[in-house]
Amino acid sequence: MMLSKHLDAIFPMLAAVVLLVTRTPVVAQSVSSAIPDSPDRSIKLLREDEDWSFLANPANRQDFWDPLKFIRLRGDSNDWFMTISGEAREVWEQIGNDYWGQAPYWNEYLNERYMLGFDIHSGKHVRTFVDFKSGINSFRNGGPRPIDEKKLDFQAAFLQVGTAEGQNSVEVRAGIQELEYGSGRLIDVREGPNVRLSFAGFLVKSKINEWLVDGFAMRPRLDKFGFFDDQPNHQVGFWGVYASRPAPKTSVELYYLGLDRKQATFQRGIAQEVRHSFGGRLSHPIATERPGWDFDNEALWQFGTFGSGNIRAWTVATETGYRFTSTPLKPRLSVKADVSSGDHPSTSTLGTFNPLFPKGDYFGVLATTGPGPINFIDVHPHVEMALPHNVAASFDWIVQWRESLDDGVYNVPGSLIRAGNASEARYVGHRPGTQIRWQKTRHLWFQGDYGIFYAGSFLKETQPGRNLNYWALWTGYKF
Repeated sequence: MMLSKHLDAIFPMLAAVVLLVTRTPVVAQSVSSAIPDSPDRSIKLLREDEDWSFLANPANRQDFWDPLKFIRLRGDSNDWFMTISGEAREVWEQIGNDYWGQAPYWNEYLNERYMLGFDIHSGKHVRTFVDFKSGINSFRNGGPRPIDEKKLDFQAAFLQVGTAEGQNSVEVRAGIQELEYGSGRLIDVREGPNVRLSFAGFLVKSKINEWLVDGFAMRPRLDKFGFFDDQPNHQVGFWGVYASRPAPKTSVELYYLGLDRKQATFQRGIAQEVRHSFGGRLSHPIATERPGWDFDNEALWQFGTFGSGNIRAWTVATETGYRFTSTPLKPRLSVKADVSSGDHPSTSTLGTFNPLFPKGDYFGVLATTGPGPINFIDVHPHVEMALPHNVAASFDWIVQWRESLDDGVYNVPGSLIRAGNASEARYVGHRPGTQIRWQKTRHLWFQGDYGIFYAGSFLKETQPGRNLNYWALWTGYKF
């Protein structure tokens, strides 16, 4: 029942494949001079973003898993190859007084995630990518949620056809795909929860001089608990254009996103929601070599219709930080400040901001519980440090208020937790939290999280208003 029982079978098989490929004679070939001296070996959030073609040169093989990263499919071509990737992750979570006492007990459970991907390049212009996912939940009081369990299904399964890489290029993808843009405030794979989010549809990726421009038309996949039973949610349509210009100093992102939900629920009621979002983001990367400032600023305007009424909503998010690279522990100090609009039911216009498909750990610690980025004002100081032996530690403190006193508090997925018309209090509460992560090797990591959300006047007046406790232990292995 639990896939952990099969790990002893899965990984030895992969190891056998490694040994087989390692012993396979390598056909001599000329390696392109375009291969960088220091190739990118990082493991990406989206595994399809990885490029292991530099391993066409056997001299570049350094890691145990490298033979699985470049499996030649044609003896005389570097463009025909397959890459195998995988992940195993175990998380023990405990939540006390979930939703501030609506579940007035300690809920503790084990989440297991297993993924196995195959990236097949059939020449320069055709590519097939398949990624299998399995999430298992054990011991949770009330049973698993859709974000906790998925016996076995596709996380991705798409066909890509495109032009050769260069200054200007176009790729077209069709099938099951993951989307992740910008800071993850609006479109993300939902990495924190056990089961990641995926979509079904079409994606066009283009490179035009210095700009990367994506256009897509998708439907989110409905998460079910069984085997290969996920399907597109025909009640929700999602489309958009996302343009970005990466730069060493200041990156620019501009986007339009459209959403059609046949039945959307807010405090004012249930109706069809057709929402259009226009926004932009300016960001400067975090300093690594020299001390310096970084920033991440984003603003978004939304309009459309909700039933017979209109939509007018907005959000502004900003983060400013400074890293001291020349001092011990290389600390980085930062402050976030965010505002998103809430509703005023006395008007005919819905004012509640919709974060669309945000990352699961939007506010860091408390990844799958607590308030979401809807109808809120927050101030969020943060300190992080680099300890010896690849250990990183951080401490943050978030203080949150309601933007509109006529609207309630919502969770990260966007469901109403607490209606707002029973209290005139603005203050929701505050949450200190800490996280320690040890990157033992390139593949193996451990992490611990702890946070407690102290209920503020709004939660106490609307009852229940208990303090919410959360802690989790994580370990993962990726190759």
